[in-house]
Amino acid sequence: MMKKAAIIILFLASFLPMLFVHSCANTTEAPSGGQKDTIPPVIVMIDPLPGETNFPLEKGKVVFTFDEYVSIKTPTNIVLSPPPAKPVTSTVRGRSVVVEFNEPLQENTTYTINFPDAIADVNEGNLHPGYTYVFSTGDQIDSLYITGVVRDASTLNPHAGARVLLYKDHSDSAIFKSRPYAAAITDKWGFFAVSFVEDTLYRLYALDDANNDFIYDPATEQVGFIDSLIRPVHTVNDTVKELMKYDMTDTIACKAREAEYDIQLFKERNRKQQLNNTGRVSDRVAYISFTAWDAWIDTLWVGGYPADRVITQFNRQMDSLEIWINDLRPVPDTLHLFVNYRKTSDADTLMPFFEEVKLVNPVPASVRYSRSHLRNLKHEDTTCVFSLEAKPENVEQNGIIFKFPVPLISEQFDSVELTSLNVRQVRNRETFKVERDSMNLLQYVLRPDNPFNPDWEYILRVPQGAFRDINGFYSDSLRIPINLPKGDALSKLVLNVTGCRYSYVVELMDQNRRVLRTYEIDSDRTLTFPYLEEGSYSIRIFEDRNGNALQDAGSLLEHKQSEKVKLVVFDEETGGNVLNIPPSAEVEETVDLEELFKD
Repeated sequence: MMKKAAIIILFLASFLPMLFVHSCANTTEAPSGGQKDTIPPVIVMIDPLPGETNFPLEKGKVVFTFDEYVSIKTPTNIVLSPPPAKPVTSTVRGRSVVVEFNEPLQENTTYTINFPDAIADVNEGNLHPGYTYVFSTGDQIDSLYITGVVRDASTLNPHAGARVLLYKDHSDSAIFKSRPYAAAITDKWGFFAVSFVEDTLYRLYALDDANNDFIYDPATEQVGFIDSLIRPVHTVNDTVKELMKYDMTDTIACKAREAEYDIQLFKERNRKQQLNNTGRVSDRVAYISFTAWDAWIDTLWVGGYPADRVITQFNRQMDSLEIWINDLRPVPDTLHLFVNYRKTSDADTLMPFFEEVKLVNPVPASVRYSRSHLRNLKHEDTTCVFSLEAKPENVEQNGIIFKFPVPLISEQFDSVELTSLNVRQVRNRETFKVERDSMNLLQYVLRPDNPFNPDWEYILRVPQGAFRDINGFYSDSLRIPINLPKGDALSKLVLNVTGCRYSYVVELMDQNRRVLRTYEIDSDRTLTFPYLEEGSYSIRIFEDRNGNALQDAGSLLEHKQSEKVKLVVFDEETGGNVLNIPPSAEVEETVDLEELFKD
Protein backbone atom coordinates (compact mmCIF):
# COMPACT_ATOMS: atom_id res chain seq x y z
CA MET A 1 0.00 0.00 0.00
CA MET A 2 2.86 2.35 0.81
CA LYS A 3 4.49 1.60 -2.58
CA LYS A 4 1.25 2.39 -4.43
CA ALA A 5 0.94 5.69 -2.54
CA ALA A 6 4.50 6.59 -3.50
CA ILE A 7 3.70 6.02 -7.17
CA ILE A 8 0.63 8.25 -6.95
CA ILE A 9 2.71 10.96 -5.27
CA LEU A 10 5.27 10.64 -8.09
CA PHE A 11 2.47 11.09 -10.63
CA LEU A 12 1.04 14.15 -8.89
CA ALA A 13 4.48 15.70 -8.50
CA SER A 14 5.05 15.26 -12.22
CA PHE A 15 1.98 16.97 -13.62
CA LEU A 16 0.53 19.39 -11.04
CA PRO A 17 3.24 22.09 -11.48
CA MET A 18 2.74 21.89 -15.26
CA LEU A 19 -1.02 22.17 -14.80
CA PHE A 20 -0.69 25.38 -12.78
CA VAL A 21 1.40 27.09 -15.42
CA HIS A 22 -0.65 25.66 -18.27
CA SER A 23 -4.04 26.72 -16.90
CA CYS A 24 -2.95 30.35 -16.82
CA ALA A 25 -1.72 30.48 -20.37
CA ASN A 26 -3.68 28.04 -22.51
CA THR A 27 -7.19 27.64 -23.84
CA THR A 28 -8.66 25.07 -26.17
CA GLU A 29 -8.71 27.68 -28.94
CA ALA A 30 -6.11 30.42 -29.35
CA PRO A 31 -7.73 33.91 -29.09
CA SER A 32 -7.74 35.85 -32.35
CA GLY A 33 -4.64 38.02 -32.49
CA GLY A 34 -3.25 36.55 -29.26
CA GLN A 35 0.00 34.77 -28.65
CA LYS A 36 0.42 31.33 -30.18
CA ASP A 37 -0.15 28.45 -27.78
CA THR A 38 3.22 26.75 -27.28
CA ILE A 39 2.43 24.80 -24.10
CA PRO A 40 1.81 21.06 -24.47
CA PRO A 41 -1.31 19.40 -23.06
CA VAL A 42 -1.25 18.24 -19.43
CA ILE A 43 -2.73 15.10 -17.85
CA VAL A 44 -5.27 16.12 -15.18
CA MET A 45 -6.73 12.72 -14.34
CA ILE A 46 -5.99 9.02 -14.79
CA ASP A 47 -8.49 6.24 -14.15
CA PRO A 48 -7.47 4.02 -12.50
CA LEU A 49 -4.74 5.92 -10.66
CA PRO A 50 -1.11 4.94 -11.28
CA GLY A 51 0.13 2.08 -9.14
CA GLU A 52 -3.13 0.14 -9.38
CA THR A 53 -2.69 -3.46 -8.20
CA ASN A 54 -4.82 -6.53 -8.89
CA PHE A 55 -5.74 -5.00 -12.24
CA PRO A 56 -8.28 -7.18 -14.08
CA LEU A 57 -6.75 -9.68 -16.51
CA GLU A 58 -9.47 -9.17 -19.14
CA LYS A 59 -11.36 -6.23 -20.65
CA GLY A 60 -9.24 -3.69 -18.81
CA LYS A 61 -8.67 -0.10 -19.92
CA VAL A 62 -6.94 3.07 -18.73
CA VAL A 63 -8.31 6.58 -19.31
CA PHE A 64 -5.93 9.56 -19.52
CA THR A 65 -7.76 12.89 -19.31
CA PHE A 66 -6.05 16.10 -20.45
CA ASP A 67 -6.70 19.79 -19.81
CA GLU A 68 -7.56 20.36 -23.49
CA TYR A 69 -8.64 18.50 -26.58
CA VAL A 70 -5.91 16.21 -27.94
CA SER A 71 -5.22 13.94 -30.89
CA ILE A 72 -3.14 10.80 -31.23
CA LYS A 73 -0.28 11.61 -33.61
CA THR A 74 1.60 8.30 -33.46
CA PRO A 75 -0.51 5.38 -32.24
CA THR A 76 2.45 2.97 -32.44
CA ASN A 77 4.23 5.04 -29.78
CA ILE A 78 1.61 4.10 -27.21
CA VAL A 79 3.27 0.94 -25.96
CA LEU A 80 2.20 -1.57 -23.36
CA SER A 81 5.10 -3.35 -21.65
CA PRO A 82 5.39 -6.34 -21.63
CA PRO A 83 4.23 -6.06 -25.27
CA PRO A 84 1.21 -8.25 -26.11
CA ALA A 85 0.72 -10.12 -29.39
CA LYS A 86 -2.14 -7.76 -30.24
CA PRO A 87 -1.20 -4.05 -29.82
CA VAL A 88 -3.35 -1.92 -27.56
CA THR A 89 -6.16 0.17 -29.01
CA SER A 90 -6.04 3.89 -28.27
CA THR A 91 -8.97 6.21 -29.01
CA VAL A 92 -9.81 9.85 -28.29
CA ARG A 93 -13.03 10.55 -26.40
CA GLY A 94 -13.52 14.22 -25.68
CA ARG A 95 -10.41 15.36 -23.79
CA SER A 96 -9.46 11.81 -22.90
CA VAL A 97 -7.34 9.11 -24.49
CA VAL A 98 -8.62 5.63 -23.73
CA VAL A 99 -6.15 2.75 -23.92
CA GLU A 100 -7.79 -0.68 -24.15
CA PHE A 101 -6.20 -4.13 -24.11
CA ASN A 102 -7.07 -6.58 -26.87
CA GLU A 103 -5.98 -9.78 -25.16
CA PRO A 104 -5.86 -11.08 -21.59
CA LEU A 105 -3.01 -9.79 -19.42
CA GLN A 106 -0.55 -12.05 -17.62
CA GLU A 107 -1.01 -12.90 -13.95
CA ASN A 108 1.17 -11.28 -11.25
CA THR A 109 2.88 -9.00 -13.75
CA THR A 110 3.87 -5.35 -13.53
CA TYR A 111 2.83 -3.44 -16.68
CA THR A 112 3.66 0.02 -17.97
CA ILE A 113 2.05 2.16 -20.65
CA ASN A 114 4.49 4.54 -22.30
CA PHE A 115 3.61 7.19 -24.85
CA PRO A 116 6.53 9.43 -25.89
CA ASP A 117 5.78 11.71 -28.87
CA ALA A 118 2.35 10.15 -29.30
CA ILE A 119 -0.20 12.74 -28.17
CA ALA A 120 -0.58 16.42 -29.14
CA ASP A 121 -3.09 19.18 -28.60
CA VAL A 122 -5.65 19.73 -31.35
CA ASN A 123 -5.11 23.45 -31.97
CA GLU A 124 -1.33 23.85 -32.35
CA GLY A 125 -0.02 20.28 -32.39
CA ASN A 126 2.10 20.75 -29.25
CA LEU A 127 3.38 17.30 -28.30
CA HIS A 128 2.84 15.96 -24.82
CA PRO A 129 6.31 15.13 -23.39
CA GLY A 130 5.18 11.60 -22.62
CA TYR A 131 4.27 9.63 -19.55
CA THR A 132 4.91 6.22 -17.99
CA TYR A 133 1.85 4.70 -16.32
CA VAL A 134 2.33 1.64 -14.12
CA PHE A 135 -0.06 -0.99 -12.82
CA SER A 136 0.08 -4.64 -11.75
CA THR A 137 -2.14 -7.67 -12.15
CA GLY A 138 -0.71 -8.94 -8.87
CA ASP A 139 -0.36 -7.62 -5.33
CA GLN A 140 2.81 -5.57 -5.87
CA ILE A 141 4.64 -3.26 -8.29
CA ASP A 142 8.17 -4.06 -9.42
CA SER A 143 10.37 -1.05 -8.77
CA LEU A 144 13.74 -1.21 -10.57
CA TYR A 145 14.84 0.55 -13.77
CA ILE A 146 17.65 0.79 -16.29
CA THR A 147 18.62 3.63 -18.63
CA GLY A 148 20.66 4.01 -21.78
CA VAL A 149 21.02 5.50 -25.20
CA VAL A 150 20.64 3.95 -28.66
CA ARG A 151 22.82 5.26 -31.49
CA ASP A 152 23.61 4.43 -35.08
CA ALA A 153 26.76 2.30 -35.15
CA SER A 154 28.18 4.15 -38.15
CA THR A 155 27.40 7.81 -37.46
CA LEU A 156 26.96 7.66 -33.65
CA ASN A 157 23.85 9.81 -34.12
CA PRO A 158 21.05 9.15 -31.61
CA HIS A 159 18.32 6.86 -32.94
CA ALA A 160 14.82 8.05 -32.09
CA GLY A 161 11.92 5.64 -31.98
CA ALA A 162 13.97 2.48 -31.44
CA ARG A 163 12.40 -0.30 -29.41
CA VAL A 164 14.50 -1.30 -26.38
CA LEU A 165 13.85 -4.87 -25.23
CA LEU A 166 14.55 -6.77 -22.00
CA TYR A 167 14.47 -10.57 -22.08
CA LYS A 168 14.43 -13.00 -19.18
CA ASP A 169 15.01 -15.72 -21.77
CA HIS A 170 18.80 -15.65 -22.27
CA SER A 171 18.88 -17.86 -25.38
CA ASP A 172 20.13 -16.36 -28.65
CA SER A 173 16.90 -17.27 -30.39
CA ALA A 174 14.57 -15.37 -28.03
CA ILE A 175 14.65 -12.08 -29.94
CA PHE A 176 13.79 -13.91 -33.19
CA LYS A 177 10.71 -15.75 -31.94
CA SER A 178 9.23 -14.18 -28.80
CA ARG A 179 8.26 -10.83 -27.38
CA PRO A 180 10.29 -9.35 -24.53
CA TYR A 181 9.58 -9.22 -20.82
CA ALA A 182 9.72 -5.40 -20.91
CA ALA A 183 10.11 -2.70 -23.56
CA ALA A 184 10.54 1.04 -24.03
CA ILE A 185 10.93 3.54 -26.90
CA THR A 186 13.84 5.93 -27.35
CA ASP A 187 13.15 9.66 -27.49
CA LYS A 188 14.58 12.23 -29.91
CA TRP A 189 17.94 12.02 -28.11
CA GLY A 190 18.03 8.23 -28.40
CA PHE A 191 17.55 8.01 -24.62
CA PHE A 192 15.47 5.30 -22.96
CA ALA A 193 14.39 4.22 -19.51
CA VAL A 194 12.88 0.79 -18.92
CA SER A 195 11.22 1.19 -15.56
CA PHE A 196 9.25 -0.86 -13.02
CA VAL A 197 11.04 -4.13 -13.71
CA GLU A 198 11.94 -6.91 -11.30
CA ASP A 199 15.33 -7.79 -9.87
CA THR A 200 16.78 -10.49 -12.13
CA LEU A 201 19.21 -11.03 -15.02
CA TYR A 202 18.28 -9.89 -18.52
CA ARG A 203 19.44 -9.77 -22.11
CA LEU A 204 19.25 -6.19 -23.43
CA TYR A 205 18.57 -5.42 -27.11
CA ALA A 206 17.45 -2.53 -29.30
CA LEU A 207 15.56 -2.75 -32.59
CA ASP A 208 14.68 -0.43 -35.42
CA ASP A 209 11.38 -2.26 -35.38
CA ALA A 210 9.93 -1.62 -38.84
CA ASN A 211 6.68 -3.54 -38.29
CA ASN A 212 6.29 -2.75 -34.57
CA ASP A 213 5.96 -6.40 -33.56
CA PHE A 214 8.86 -6.42 -31.03
CA ILE A 215 10.44 -9.40 -32.82
CA TYR A 216 13.68 -9.14 -34.77
CA ASP A 217 13.57 -9.58 -38.55
CA PRO A 218 17.20 -9.55 -39.77
CA ALA A 219 16.15 -9.13 -43.40
CA THR A 220 14.68 -5.67 -42.84
CA GLU A 221 15.62 -4.38 -39.38
CA GLN A 222 18.63 -3.01 -37.52
CA VAL A 223 19.63 -4.48 -34.20
CA GLY A 224 21.92 -3.64 -31.28
CA PHE A 225 22.78 -5.51 -28.10
CA ILE A 226 24.77 -5.48 -24.89
CA ASP A 227 27.33 -8.29 -24.82
CA SER A 228 26.78 -9.49 -21.25
CA LEU A 229 23.76 -10.20 -19.09
CA ILE A 230 22.59 -7.15 -17.14
CA ARG A 231 20.89 -6.68 -13.79
CA PRO A 232 19.04 -3.49 -12.77
CA VAL A 233 20.31 -1.87 -9.58
CA HIS A 234 18.42 1.45 -9.39
CA THR A 235 15.04 1.97 -7.75
CA VAL A 236 12.28 4.18 -9.14
CA ASN A 237 11.63 7.36 -7.14
CA ASP A 238 10.40 10.90 -7.76
CA THR A 239 13.89 12.48 -7.75
CA VAL A 240 15.39 10.48 -10.63
CA LYS A 241 15.92 12.93 -13.48
CA GLU A 242 16.35 10.06 -15.94
CA LEU A 243 12.69 9.03 -15.37
CA MET A 244 11.25 12.50 -15.84
CA LYS A 245 9.75 13.63 -19.14
CA TYR A 246 11.32 16.63 -20.82
CA ASP A 247 10.65 18.97 -23.69
CA MET A 248 12.98 17.55 -26.34
CA THR A 249 14.17 21.09 -27.18
CA ASP A 250 15.54 21.46 -23.64
CA THR A 251 19.10 20.49 -24.60
CA ILE A 252 20.64 21.03 -21.17
CA ALA A 253 18.09 18.88 -19.34
CA CYS A 254 18.09 16.11 -21.95
CA LYS A 255 21.89 15.91 -22.05
CA ALA A 256 22.12 15.86 -18.25
CA ARG A 257 20.50 12.44 -18.09
CA GLU A 258 22.96 9.63 -17.39
CA ALA A 259 22.88 6.51 -19.55
CA GLU A 260 23.93 3.19 -18.04
CA TYR A 261 24.10 1.41 -21.39
CA ASP A 262 25.15 2.45 -24.87
CA ILE A 263 23.58 0.35 -27.63
CA GLN A 264 24.65 0.79 -31.24
CA LEU A 265 22.31 -0.27 -34.05
CA PHE A 266 23.61 -1.99 -37.15
CA LYS A 267 22.16 -3.84 -40.13
CA GLU A 268 23.45 -7.39 -40.17
CA ARG A 269 25.01 -8.65 -43.34
CA ASN A 270 23.14 -11.45 -45.05
CA ARG A 271 24.99 -14.71 -44.41
CA LYS A 272 23.15 -16.84 -46.97
CA GLN A 273 25.02 -16.67 -50.26
CA GLN A 274 23.42 -17.05 -53.66
CA LEU A 275 23.06 -15.19 -56.93
CA ASN A 276 20.67 -12.34 -56.33
CA ASN A 277 20.31 -10.20 -59.44
CA THR A 278 21.63 -10.04 -62.98
CA GLY A 279 21.39 -7.52 -65.77
CA ARG A 280 22.64 -6.31 -69.11
CA VAL A 281 23.32 -2.57 -69.16
CA SER A 282 24.34 -2.20 -72.81
CA ASP A 283 26.05 -4.10 -75.65
CA ARG A 284 29.25 -4.84 -73.76
CA VAL A 285 28.29 -4.15 -70.13
CA ALA A 286 26.54 -6.50 -67.69
CA TYR A 287 26.55 -7.35 -63.99
CA ILE A 288 25.64 -10.01 -61.46
CA SER A 289 25.07 -9.47 -57.75
CA PHE A 290 24.98 -11.74 -54.72
CA THR A 291 22.95 -11.76 -51.51
CA ALA A 292 26.01 -11.63 -49.22
CA TRP A 293 29.44 -10.02 -49.15
CA ASP A 294 32.64 -11.83 -50.12
CA ALA A 295 31.21 -13.87 -52.96
CA TRP A 296 33.45 -16.80 -53.87
CA ILE A 297 33.62 -17.47 -57.61
CA ASP A 298 35.67 -20.48 -58.75
CA THR A 299 35.26 -19.96 -62.52
CA LEU A 300 33.29 -17.65 -64.78
CA TRP A 301 33.05 -17.49 -68.55
CA VAL A 302 30.87 -16.01 -71.30
CA GLY A 303 29.81 -18.30 -74.11
CA GLY A 304 31.55 -17.49 -77.40
CA TYR A 305 34.29 -15.33 -75.86
CA PRO A 306 37.77 -16.39 -74.73
CA ALA A 307 38.83 -15.44 -71.20
CA ASP A 308 41.09 -12.62 -72.41
CA ARG A 309 38.04 -10.90 -73.98
CA VAL A 310 36.10 -10.74 -70.73
CA ILE A 311 36.93 -8.11 -68.09
CA THR A 312 35.43 -8.37 -64.60
CA GLN A 313 35.63 -6.34 -61.40
CA PHE A 314 34.13 -6.82 -57.95
CA ASN A 315 32.98 -3.88 -55.88
CA ARG A 316 34.62 -3.28 -52.49
CA GLN A 317 32.09 -5.43 -50.63
CA MET A 318 32.55 -8.23 -53.20
CA ASP A 319 28.82 -8.70 -53.58
CA SER A 320 28.49 -7.24 -57.08
CA LEU A 321 30.52 -8.07 -60.18
CA GLU A 322 30.72 -5.88 -63.27
CA ILE A 323 31.34 -7.64 -66.58
CA TRP A 324 32.62 -6.09 -69.81
CA ILE A 325 33.07 -7.67 -73.24
CA ASN A 326 36.35 -6.45 -74.73
CA ASP A 327 35.56 -7.34 -78.35
CA LEU A 328 34.67 -4.91 -81.13
CA ARG A 329 32.62 -7.44 -83.06
CA PRO A 330 28.81 -7.10 -82.82
CA VAL A 331 27.58 -8.59 -79.56
CA PRO A 332 24.54 -10.90 -79.63
CA ASP A 333 21.27 -9.88 -78.01
CA THR A 334 21.69 -12.61 -75.40
CA LEU A 335 24.94 -13.38 -73.62
CA HIS A 336 25.25 -16.74 -71.89
CA LEU A 337 27.18 -16.40 -68.64
CA PHE A 338 28.34 -19.54 -66.79
CA VAL A 339 29.27 -19.22 -63.10
CA ASN A 340 30.78 -21.75 -60.72
CA TYR A 341 30.50 -20.25 -57.24
CA ARG A 342 30.00 -21.17 -53.59
CA LYS A 343 26.33 -21.12 -52.61
CA THR A 344 24.86 -21.60 -49.13
CA SER A 345 23.38 -25.07 -48.83
CA ASP A 346 20.41 -26.20 -46.77
CA ALA A 347 22.94 -27.14 -44.09
CA ASP A 348 24.19 -23.52 -44.01
CA THR A 349 27.58 -24.37 -45.52
CA LEU A 350 29.16 -23.02 -48.70
CA MET A 351 29.05 -25.62 -51.45
CA PRO A 352 30.13 -25.47 -55.14
CA PHE A 353 27.21 -24.60 -57.39
CA PHE A 354 26.95 -24.12 -61.15
CA GLU A 355 24.54 -21.64 -62.70
CA GLU A 356 23.86 -20.38 -66.22
CA VAL A 357 22.68 -16.78 -66.55
CA LYS A 358 21.12 -15.32 -69.68
CA LEU A 359 21.98 -11.64 -70.05
CA VAL A 360 19.57 -10.04 -72.51
CA ASN A 361 20.34 -6.68 -74.11
CA PRO A 362 17.58 -4.19 -73.17
CA VAL A 363 17.77 -2.79 -76.71
CA PRO A 364 17.67 -5.57 -79.34
CA ALA A 365 19.87 -5.45 -82.44
CA SER A 366 16.87 -4.77 -84.67
CA VAL A 367 16.47 -1.47 -82.83
CA ARG A 368 20.15 -0.69 -82.18
CA TYR A 369 21.03 -0.80 -85.85
CA SER A 370 17.84 0.74 -87.23
CA ARG A 371 18.11 4.00 -89.12
CA SER A 372 15.89 5.89 -86.70
CA HIS A 373 18.00 4.80 -83.73
CA LEU A 374 21.29 5.64 -85.45
CA ARG A 375 19.87 8.99 -86.52
CA ASN A 376 19.05 9.91 -82.91
CA LEU A 377 22.42 9.03 -81.44
CA LYS A 378 24.03 11.87 -79.49
CA HIS A 379 27.69 12.79 -79.60
CA GLU A 380 28.35 11.23 -76.18
CA ASP A 381 26.81 7.96 -77.42
CA THR A 382 29.76 7.47 -79.76
CA THR A 383 32.50 9.00 -77.61
CA CYS A 384 34.82 7.67 -74.94
CA VAL A 385 33.45 9.88 -72.20
CA PHE A 386 35.29 10.54 -68.96
CA SER A 387 35.20 12.93 -66.03
CA LEU A 388 37.87 14.58 -63.93
CA GLU A 389 37.81 15.10 -60.18
CA ALA A 390 40.24 17.71 -58.89
CA LYS A 391 38.61 19.43 -55.93
CA PRO A 392 40.80 22.33 -54.78
CA GLU A 393 40.54 21.40 -51.09
CA ASN A 394 41.82 17.82 -51.49
CA VAL A 395 43.58 17.58 -54.87
CA GLU A 396 46.91 17.50 -53.00
CA GLN A 397 45.86 14.37 -51.13
CA ASN A 398 43.82 12.57 -53.79
CA GLY A 399 45.53 13.76 -56.97
CA ILE A 400 43.64 14.36 -60.23
CA ILE A 401 41.22 11.47 -60.75
CA PHE A 402 40.19 10.31 -64.24
CA LYS A 403 36.89 8.36 -64.18
CA PHE A 404 35.67 6.22 -67.09
CA PRO A 405 32.32 4.39 -67.41
CA VAL A 406 33.88 1.35 -69.19
CA PRO A 407 37.44 -0.02 -69.38
CA LEU A 408 40.00 1.40 -71.79
CA ILE A 409 41.74 -0.58 -74.48
CA SER A 410 44.32 2.15 -75.01
CA GLU A 411 45.44 5.21 -73.08
CA GLN A 412 48.06 7.82 -73.85
CA PHE A 413 48.66 9.72 -70.64
CA ASP A 414 52.00 10.85 -72.04
CA SER A 415 50.00 13.15 -74.33
CA VAL A 416 48.32 14.82 -71.34
CA GLU A 417 49.84 18.16 -70.30
CA LEU A 418 49.89 19.72 -66.84
CA THR A 419 51.29 23.24 -66.96
CA SER A 420 51.90 25.75 -64.20
CA LEU A 421 51.98 29.53 -64.25
CA ASN A 422 54.02 31.04 -61.42
CA VAL A 423 53.68 34.51 -59.88
CA ARG A 424 56.11 35.90 -62.48
CA GLN A 425 53.87 34.59 -65.23
CA VAL A 426 56.43 32.01 -66.29
CA ARG A 427 54.81 28.91 -67.70
CA ASN A 428 56.28 25.46 -67.06
CA ARG A 429 55.30 21.95 -68.06
CA GLU A 430 54.97 19.82 -64.92
CA THR A 431 56.00 16.17 -64.83
CA PHE A 432 53.70 13.64 -63.24
CA LYS A 433 52.97 9.97 -62.68
CA VAL A 434 49.73 8.14 -63.46
CA GLU A 435 48.54 4.97 -61.77
CA ARG A 436 45.40 2.93 -62.20
CA ASP A 437 43.39 2.87 -58.96
CA SER A 438 44.17 -0.43 -57.22
CA MET A 439 40.49 -0.83 -56.21
CA ASN A 440 38.85 0.41 -59.41
CA LEU A 441 40.10 -0.29 -62.91
CA LEU A 442 37.87 2.49 -64.25
CA GLN A 443 39.85 5.15 -62.38
CA TYR A 444 43.32 6.56 -62.92
CA VAL A 445 45.10 8.97 -60.58
CA LEU A 446 47.52 11.62 -61.84
CA ARG A 447 49.97 13.03 -59.28
CA PRO A 448 52.50 15.78 -60.11
CA ASP A 449 56.11 15.10 -59.17
CA ASN A 450 56.36 18.52 -57.52
CA PRO A 451 53.88 19.61 -54.83
CA PHE A 452 51.16 22.03 -55.89
CA ASN A 453 52.04 25.65 -55.09
CA PRO A 454 49.06 27.57 -53.65
CA ASP A 455 50.21 30.79 -55.38
CA TRP A 456 50.48 29.26 -58.83
CA GLU A 457 47.85 28.50 -61.44
CA TYR A 458 47.63 25.13 -63.17
CA ILE A 459 46.03 23.96 -66.39
CA LEU A 460 45.39 20.33 -67.36
CA ARG A 461 45.00 19.61 -71.09
CA VAL A 462 43.82 16.30 -72.53
CA PRO A 463 44.16 16.11 -76.35
CA GLN A 464 41.51 14.55 -78.56
CA GLY A 465 41.88 10.80 -78.96
CA ALA A 466 44.03 10.29 -75.86
CA PHE A 467 41.80 7.42 -74.74
CA ARG A 468 39.93 4.61 -76.49
CA ASP A 469 37.40 2.37 -74.70
CA ILE A 470 36.14 -1.18 -75.26
CA ASN A 471 33.43 0.17 -77.59
CA GLY A 472 36.15 1.45 -79.90
CA PHE A 473 35.24 5.09 -79.19
CA TYR A 474 37.87 7.83 -78.83
CA SER A 475 37.81 10.64 -76.26
CA ASP A 476 37.30 14.36 -76.86
CA SER A 477 39.78 17.02 -75.82
CA LEU A 478 39.47 18.68 -72.45
CA ARG A 479 41.03 21.69 -70.72
CA ILE A 480 40.42 22.49 -67.04
CA PRO A 481 42.07 24.86 -64.53
CA ILE A 482 43.33 23.37 -61.26
CA ASN A 483 44.05 25.62 -58.31
CA LEU A 484 44.42 25.28 -54.58
CA PRO A 485 42.05 27.22 -52.30
CA LYS A 486 43.13 30.78 -51.60
CA GLY A 487 42.30 33.13 -48.79
CA ASP A 488 44.04 34.65 -45.79
CA ALA A 489 41.24 33.45 -43.49
CA LEU A 490 41.73 29.75 -44.25
CA SER A 491 43.06 27.59 -41.41
CA LYS A 492 44.78 24.23 -40.99
CA LEU A 493 44.29 21.38 -38.53
CA VAL A 494 47.25 19.13 -37.71
CA LEU A 495 46.28 15.86 -36.03
CA ASN A 496 49.02 13.79 -34.38
CA VAL A 497 47.75 10.19 -34.27
CA THR A 498 49.42 7.78 -31.84
CA GLY A 499 48.64 4.36 -30.40
CA CYS A 500 47.84 2.87 -33.81
CA ARG A 501 47.47 -0.91 -33.35
CA TYR A 502 45.32 -1.82 -36.36
CA SER A 503 44.11 -0.19 -39.55
CA TYR A 504 41.86 2.83 -39.04
CA VAL A 505 39.82 5.22 -41.17
CA VAL A 506 39.99 8.86 -40.03
CA GLU A 507 37.33 11.28 -41.27
CA LEU A 508 37.08 15.05 -40.89
CA MET A 509 33.44 16.19 -40.75
CA ASP A 510 31.83 19.62 -40.78
CA GLN A 511 29.03 20.65 -38.44
CA ASN A 512 26.49 18.93 -40.72
CA ARG A 513 28.40 15.62 -40.42
CA ARG A 514 29.47 15.86 -44.05
CA VAL A 515 32.80 14.09 -44.60
CA LEU A 516 35.35 16.55 -45.98
CA ARG A 517 38.53 14.48 -45.98
CA THR A 518 39.45 10.86 -45.29
CA TYR A 519 42.68 9.10 -44.38
CA GLU A 520 43.32 5.36 -44.17
CA ILE A 521 46.19 4.64 -41.75
CA ASP A 522 47.87 1.60 -40.21
CA SER A 523 50.65 3.30 -38.20
CA ASP A 524 51.22 6.42 -36.10
CA ARG A 525 51.03 9.45 -38.37
CA THR A 526 50.62 13.19 -38.48
CA LEU A 527 47.57 14.04 -40.58
CA THR A 528 47.05 17.46 -42.10
CA PHE A 529 43.65 18.98 -42.85
CA PRO A 530 44.33 22.26 -44.73
CA TYR A 531 42.08 24.95 -46.23
CA LEU A 532 39.49 24.97 -43.47
CA GLU A 533 37.04 27.82 -43.17
CA GLU A 534 36.18 29.18 -39.75
CA GLY A 535 33.65 26.86 -38.14
CA SER A 536 32.93 23.73 -36.13
CA TYR A 537 34.41 20.37 -37.05
CA SER A 538 34.65 16.85 -35.66
CA ILE A 539 36.85 13.83 -36.26
CA ARG A 540 35.30 10.37 -36.62
CA ILE A 541 37.57 7.29 -36.53
CA PHE A 542 36.65 3.66 -36.95
CA GLU A 543 38.66 0.49 -36.57
CA ASP A 544 39.25 -1.30 -39.85
CA ARG A 545 40.75 -4.58 -38.73
CA ASN A 546 40.40 -6.32 -42.10
CA GLY A 547 41.70 -3.31 -44.05
CA ASN A 548 38.74 -3.02 -46.43
CA ALA A 549 38.12 0.68 -45.60
CA LEU A 550 34.52 -0.23 -44.67
CA GLN A 551 32.97 -0.33 -41.23
CA ASP A 552 31.87 -3.95 -41.01
CA ALA A 553 28.56 -4.65 -39.32
CA GLY A 554 28.22 -6.89 -36.30
CA SER A 555 26.57 -10.27 -35.91
CA LEU A 556 23.96 -10.99 -33.28
CA LEU A 557 24.37 -14.76 -33.16
CA GLU A 558 28.16 -14.48 -33.14
CA HIS A 559 27.95 -11.90 -30.32
CA LYS A 560 30.05 -9.61 -32.49
CA GLN A 561 29.60 -5.84 -32.43
CA SER A 562 30.17 -3.59 -35.45
CA GLU A 563 33.71 -2.36 -35.94
CA LYS A 564 34.14 0.34 -33.33
CA VAL A 565 33.66 3.96 -34.29
CA LYS A 566 34.56 6.91 -32.06
CA LEU A 567 34.38 10.68 -32.15
CA VAL A 568 37.59 12.34 -30.98
CA VAL A 569 37.11 14.17 -27.68
CA PHE A 570 38.60 17.66 -27.74
CA ASP A 571 37.37 18.80 -24.31
CA GLU A 572 38.16 16.28 -21.56
CA GLU A 573 36.10 18.11 -18.93
CA THR A 574 32.84 18.15 -20.89
CA GLY A 575 33.50 15.26 -23.25
CA GLY A 576 32.91 17.64 -26.13
CA ASN A 577 33.78 16.28 -29.57
CA VAL A 578 33.38 19.52 -31.52
CA LEU A 579 36.49 21.50 -32.46
CA ASN A 580 36.00 25.18 -33.23
CA ILE A 581 38.51 26.37 -35.83
CA PRO A 582 39.17 30.15 -35.83
CA PRO A 583 40.16 32.00 -39.01
CA SER A 584 43.80 32.25 -40.12
CA ALA A 585 45.00 29.67 -37.60
CA GLU A 586 47.01 26.48 -37.41
CA VAL A 587 45.45 24.21 -34.80
CA GLU A 588 47.31 21.15 -33.53
CA GLU A 589 45.65 18.27 -31.69
CA THR A 590 46.76 14.81 -30.57
CA VAL A 591 44.66 11.66 -30.40
CA ASP A 592 45.78 8.44 -28.74
CA LEU A 593 43.90 5.66 -30.53
CA GLU A 594 44.65 3.11 -27.82
CA GLU A 595 43.08 5.41 -25.23
CA LEU A 596 40.17 6.38 -27.51
CA PHE A 597 39.19 2.77 -28.20
CA LYS A 598 40.06 1.25 -24.82
CA ASP A 599 36.43 0.51 -23.93
